[in-house]
Amino acid sequence: MADSSPVPVPRRARVRAPELIGKGGWLNTGGKQYALSDLRGRIVILDFWTFCCINCLHVLDELRELEEKHRDTVVVIGVHSPKFVHEAEHRAVADAVERYGVEHPVLDDPELATWKQYAVRAWPTLVVIDPEGYVVAQHAGEGHAHAIERLVEELEAEHAAKGTLRRGDGPYVPPEPEPTTLRFPGKALLLPSGNFLVSDTTRHQLVELAADGESEVRRIGAGTRGFADGDLATASFNEPQGLALLEDGSVVVADTVNHALRRLDVASGEVTTLAGTGRQWMQGDATAGPGREVSLSSPWDVAWWNGRVWIAMAGVHQLWAYDPADGTVAVTAGTTNEGLVDGPGEEAWFAQPSGLAATPERLWLADSETSALRWVDPDGAVHTAVGTGLFDFGHRDGDAGQALLQHPLGVTALPDGSVAVSDTYNHALRRYDPATGEVTTLATDLREPSDAVLVGDDIVVVESARHRLTRLRLPEEAVRVEAVAHRTRRAATEVAPGRLRLDVIFQAPAGQKLDTRYGPSTRLLVSATPPELLLAGEGAGTDLSRALELDPAVPEGVLHVSAMAASCDDDPANEYPACHVHQQDWGVPVRLTEGGADRLPLVLAGMDEG
Repeated sequence: MADSSPVPVPRRARVRAPELIGKGGWLNTGGKQYALSDLRGRIVILDFWTFCCINCLHVLDELRELEEKHRDTVVVIGVHSPKFVHEAEHRAVADAVERYGVEHPVLDDPELATWKQYAVRAWPTLVVIDPEGYVVAQHAGEGHAHAIERLVEELEAEHAAKGTLRRGDGPYVPPEPEPTTLRFPGKALLLPSGNFLVSDTTRHQLVELAADGESEVRRIGAGTRGFADGDLATASFNEPQGLALLEDGSVVVADTVNHALRRLDVASGEVTTLAGTGRQWMQGDATAGPGREVSLSSPWDVAWWNGRVWIAMAGVHQLWAYDPADGTVAVTAGTTNEGLVDGPGEEAWFAQPSGLAATPERLWLADSETSALRWVDPDGAVHTAVGTGLFDFGHRDGDAGQALLQHPLGVTALPDGSVAVSDTYNHALRRYDPATGEVTTLATDLREPSDAVLVGDDIVVVESARHRLTRLRLPEEAVRVEAVAHRTRRAATEVAPGRLRLDVIFQAPAGQKLDTRYGPSTRLLVSATPPELLLAGEGAGTDLSRALELDPAVPEGVLHVSAMAASCDDDPANEYPACHVHQQDWGVPVRLTEGGADRLPLVLAGMDEG
């Protein structure tokens, strides 16, 4: 006889979910427009993302398994909320949805209308809406998939018992595939043969092209997401990006979504793994050791410099290096905090380093989220050539101190000591000359250039969103471009000068508790740009609430807040409970205004009931 006892309903805060509004309309729905009422009866997960953001890309990957497992009850809706001006272009959003294999509907919200309705403060943010249309949870940052899955299972049981759960196919309609040779290629490399090796990122392969940059010679990899060593046909990658030639003629591949470094034997086509475990590095994991035993985080580019393979570790805002002599990896620069801070490698801050180019004296890097060109000297110190921080970008030539880029992904050393920058979101190729300190524009009318390769007197550009390599003659004179300056599309939060209460909201998922076995399980780090904004409250601590003091003489700035909380299964009988790290970095633009808020709540996980 079936048990007819009622399903216990957990007490949780519920807020009526605002409507989904986006001027750009819907993608991946076969042209249909949706309202929240169309999704009633389903568990809806809103994923507020922007395609420049590496943490947002991590969350896309975290959600894939949950989407598949609960496909008849859960509908994931991506709400695209742009940071950069380029990201407000509908075509660019459509490209990104295909580029990153997004297999759920996406609402294009270029004016951040839905972002504001849901009071979102960070990319990425996940909001869970129950089958009756109420918000029941919010999570900022990454690492929350396990908590959301547990909540989904509770909601399935609760609403099945109430008769308010509706099962069935979701609204996702896949787009038609396009028959191009390359599909959103990432990086390119000139092989000793004169051919090109290109990372065909969206198709999870490497492609060798003839010297004309067009004729396909061979494909390397099975062409589906995977992490397997093997020959041309059996090896598999997951959105590969950077490529670097080693002294023995082999190629190192940054296998980005596999969080791994792979090695390609160019002669045989054999692929092996050099470093990475296939899991994403999280706070507390090892930062040095044998390559196959240390986790990495979204390696985006690689370069051979001073006897090691340097790695642009976009996922944790650091540089690492792999030493082929002993097969080890180690952090070389960066603290994992996101921002623009120069100095000794161990003190420097980066923001999604995505492109590398080596010369004997300097390792150049494109630091994409700060729209910056930076470099490392042989002593390991970090310097900035162009760029000021996370929220200023544009297209402005002239003296490097006031020049602007927009989310560059690639950098290429030129023979005269200058560098070409693939200025991705400006659709341009820029040049920085360290001898004069000047920034110029070499070419425009490219489409999301992500890398460039020097070939004689020509430069071959990876036009990622045109799915091709484009050969340009290096110009004698710069192209004249009207200067454009931008700030992030996100509105500043108005706060009162003086005392400000910062509350990071964290509620452990159901069945879990804070992990205090080895001391405090939470961490909070606060700083500001400019530093003078904070009179008190800067630095690290373990309490997720903190009293800040803002200087009334500084009218606006950015509060940088990094929070971490570790929780474990709350079962005394389990000797080895499963534990999870929840973490997020916020850059909160603030404007000091009399009568502004005296409390700043940032939701890491849960609901703000303050």
